[in-house]
Amino acid sequence: MSQAPIRVAVTGAAGQIGYALAFRIASGHMFGPDQPVILQMIEIPAEKPMQALAGVAMELEDCAFPLLQDMVLTSDPNVGFKDANWCCLVGSKPRGPGMERGDLIRENGPIFTGQGRAINDNAASDVRVTVVGNPCNTNALICMHSAPDIPDDRFTAMTRLDQNRAAAQLAEKAGVHSTAVKNTLIWGNHSATQVPDFYHTTINGKPANEVISDLEWLQGEFISTVQKRGAAIIAARGLSSAASAANGLIDHVRDLRTATPDGEWRSVCVKSDGSYGVPEGLISSFPVRADGQGGWEIVQGLELNDFLGDRLAKTIAELSEERDTVKDLLG
Repeated sequence: MSQAPIRVAVTGAAGQIGYALAFRIASGHMFGPDQPVILQMIEIPAEKPMQALAGVAMELEDCAFPLLQDMVLTSDPNVGFKDANWCCLVGSKPRGPGMERGDLIRENGPIFTGQGRAINDNAASDVRVTVVGNPCNTNALICMHSAPDIPDDRFTAMTRLDQNRAAAQLAEKAGVHSTAVKNTLIWGNHSATQVPDFYHTTINGKPANEVISDLEWLQGEFISTVQKRGAAIIAARGLSSAASAANGLIDHVRDLRTATPDGEWRSVCVKSDGSYGVPEGLISSFPVRADGQGGWEIVQGLELNDFLGDRLAKTIAELSEERDTVKDLLG
């Protein structure tokens, strides 16, 4: 094991997603079976979360993972992000009873301002930042603006879980395994306005809307199921979708670290350059290809028909409204 360890900072590390995530990072699922890691786990400065974090660390010790070289447990972002190569911003304040989305954005804004500054001042020079805590697109925007010394293309937010959900729904409807479904795509915001795109998806190499001839289902139930899947899981389980979110984050990081296969793309929320009519500067989900060297690009040339265009306009409007809500935090 000659490779230098990767330092991975995780906020909300004792929460449900953090708990599901930490063991998979330590066992090599995120960075590979030969890459040592140091877990830098961050929680809020209160007795109960820090006590829970100590319990997570004890369990990680008890697993005796060969790849886990060290752990840092802290409530100080400056310590937690010190020399970090990857920052997984999982923790955020959840929406409370009667709280509107705008209220949630305002509550979380200062958290991600502080985290962005701490990452800017303490992380490694090659740091990459992925935001999972909702509303993740706008939280990533705030974090990016709070870290002026870090290139904007290092900041992403996650719609890989939504991509996975969409692929699973299409596979089930078509009666095939999920591996037969390629290029499932999410446009826009990670919210109920997101646009799951079946027009550019293939199933066993054929357009999904040819394999699945039920256009009413594709344009209706399929999209609403993907958009509302998180709420459905909460209703069924009584808790949020933690394990699948952690799995989506594992996939997201691997997507950005490895070269995307020819002819394929992945759903990633990145800073818009104006592609597909998304206003420049918004962090939106696009079809993205990675080069395996740390770089990525938005795939160009996909046709947006009226159905997709109308829905993309709605999710863009929501992203723009969210940006306006926090404009005072964007410098």
